[in-house]
Amino acid sequence: MTDSISPVNDPRDHARAKRNVWILVMAQALLGAQMPMIFTIGGLAGQMLTTNLCFATLPISMIVLGSMAAATPLSWFMQNFGRRAGFILGASAGAIGAAICAYGLYEASFTLYLFGSLITGIYMSAQGFYRFAAADTASDAYRPKAISYVMAGGLLAAVIGPQLGNYSSLAFGAVPFMGTYLAVMALNIIGSLLFVFLDIPKPTPPADNAASGRSRIELLKTPVVAVAIISAMVSYALMNLVMTSTPLAVVGCGVGGETEIPDWIAAVVPAGSLREQFQFIAGYVVTAHVLAMYVPSFFTGHLIARFGAEQIVALGLLILAGAGAVALMGVDLEHFFVALILLGVGWNFGFIGATTLLASSHSPQERGRLQGMNDLIVFGGVFVASLASGGLMNCSGTSAQAGWVSVNLAMAPFLMLAGGALIWLVLRPKE
Repeated sequence: MTDSISPVNDPRDHARAKRNVWILVMAQALLGAQMPMIFTIGGLAGQMLTTNLCFATLPISMIVLGSMAAATPLSWFMQNFGRRAGFILGASAGAIGAAICAYGLYEASFTLYLFGSLITGIYMSAQGFYRFAAADTASDAYRPKAISYVMAGGLLAAVIGPQLGNYSSLAFGAVPFMGTYLAVMALNIIGSLLFVFLDIPKPTPPADNAASGRSRIELLKTPVVAVAIISAMVSYALMNLVMTSTPLAVVGCGVGGETEIPDWIAAVVPAGSLREQFQFIAGYVVTAHVLAMYVPSFFTGHLIARFGAEQIVALGLLILAGAGAVALMGVDLEHFFVALILLGVGWNFGFIGATTLLASSHSPQERGRLQGMNDLIVFGGVFVASLASGGLMNCSGTSAQAGWVSVNLAMAPFLMLAGGALIWLVLRPKE
């Protein structure tokens, strides 16, 4: 068995690459279910614990901050100790973070809840490396499909995550949402066992006289790297900006009377107060969104292989713009569902396309350096977006509907930034 990561030509190596992809698909499905669970209730729990509604989405921001801070250390750790050890470390952090969040809810402590959310971010960072791990042992031809298949693992997470979150949140009636975090602990403990079967060798350390590759500054000056990072950051940050506010908007507009429950969904909403009913509906909206994030992954890799990563990223940015346009048309449940579905598809094309661009632009020696820097920048943008989401939603207008409008209008300048960078990359003279 080879000790280094290289292009896969031997059929046995291709079989190993496919086996690794399926393990990562299962990890994305099982362990990944915790993220839609947490993102669905994070803002609602924060709204319950904080005295300042402008900080309702701060728990989600802390998850992203933890992910951003962990990206570079985790990348270094995996470069030196392997993907398996890094992913087990991430799942362990997910379990610990969930335990702290559960205790924070029990004590009604916003500070403890925020600290647990910060630790949870370490898991989120580790999950972000699943897509890169899929590329480690894949051939050049198989790489886009490998990345796409692993992202498709989120499909099952989209189905079970929000619904498990809905029902587990009621498990401890006296402490809302506590049961969700106990379920997240179980997911992390069980899911971490998958990585025992992962077979991705560590990169061979370069010889003393070998070139170590480009520096971080040199990498950032590389046009394809810079545009890939910008595109990934904008796609992920805008998705997070809107998704973070969605449960608050659905519940706020519903309780405020701007949104009615139509017959087509009333039959599946359990009895309860108006707020409880719209909390369940918010879970269904998030489920539709996360399904839209991952269903296209079954063919995104094929589209990239046929049309090129740049074209798929451009399509993703256009679909994200369409999501914002639909959201601005109104706050009927149909608007929420359609806007969040478009948001998921746009994220999928933009983020997977950008990841494919990045994966083909570095050497094995540069892998840890570039991937850690990429996720640091991407999740830095996501952190700012999630932090702004609560302020825009709760503090930029006199109603939930006005806040929702502000959230979606905020997408425009960043879409223009990413679109302009992509046009520059495509039109610049080839070296």
